[in-house]
Amino acid sequence: MRVAQILLWLVVVLMLVRPLFRGRQISRGPVARDELVKDPVCQTYVVRSRAVSRSVVSGPTYFCSAECARRYVAGV
Repeated sequence: MRVAQILLWLVVVLMLVRPLFRGRQISRGPVARDELVKDPVCQTYVVRSRAVSRSVVSGPTYFCSAECARRYVAGV
């Protein structure tokens, strides 16, 4: 009887913990992390993959919005 209770509790605990591990992927190599870049116009930080970029003489420059990019290009 005692063994049945322990097994029942074990099943309940596993059912509660299982959703925590669902959807996790095992990393098989280096993870590419997106970095923050600073907008030179409004001085805010934005994730590079979501930033608006413009090519200037010094290389690509990243902005938080198209408006900041327009203001930067107009001022250069």
